[in-house]
Amino acid sequence: MGSTSGTSDRRRRSVGPGEPLSSATLPDAVATLAGADADLAAVVDRIGTPPLWGRPPGFATLVRIILGQQVSLGSADAAYRRLQATVGRVCPGSVAAAAESRLRRAGLTRQKAAYCRNLAIAVTSGGLSLKTVATLDDAAARAQLVRVPGIGPWTADIYLLMALRRPDIWPDGDLALIKAAQRVKRLRQPPDSATLRTLASAWSPWRAVAARVLWHEYLSW
Repeated sequence: MGSTSGTSDRRRRSVGPGEPLSSATLPDAVATLAGADADLAAVVDRIGTPPLWGRPPGFATLVRIILGQQVSLGSADAAYRRLQATVGRVCPGSVAAAAESRLRRAGLTRQKAAYCRNLAIAVTSGGLSLKTVATLDDAAARAQLVRVPGIGPWTADIYLLMALRRPDIWPDGDLALIKAAQRVKRLRQPPDSATLRTLASAWSPWRAVAARVLWHEYLSW
């Protein structure tokens, strides 16, 4: 009975291209990708399946990603905690109601304070619905997000990858991915965006899975 139940469960949890990833389906997606790329397979063999690194969809997660632009995870987390201490619950209403100067006193840069307020105002005014974004295909969802000043392609893609768990998102320009890809693919120099996009095209429709494998590699150093 145990063997039959395990086989049935595995079939039920397998994920198809285009379906959102979950902690249950990620291992099958990683195995599929590793079967197609020996270099990624070597990473998985050495350090195992990466975490899902999933985040709940919504305003607070998008704010966290904005705060994470071009800084370390630790710095982004510290900035988010300071924001919480300043506005209480991080939601569109509380951030929209806070003057930019107040957000700056919380330690946010002028730029990121403006970006967070831009997002809050877009949501509270009805200009952006994150619930609607979650129903759109990847290209349409990205287009909706980047209309908000301060949300560029990287921020939008990280939201699609981590919060909406889309399986074929590749966040262009991610420094950790550049460094990990150079090492995993044994490249002499860090690949530029065009080179890395070409490499990543071979991982479609599982580019977000490849990103997780490479992040896992980067964090193992």
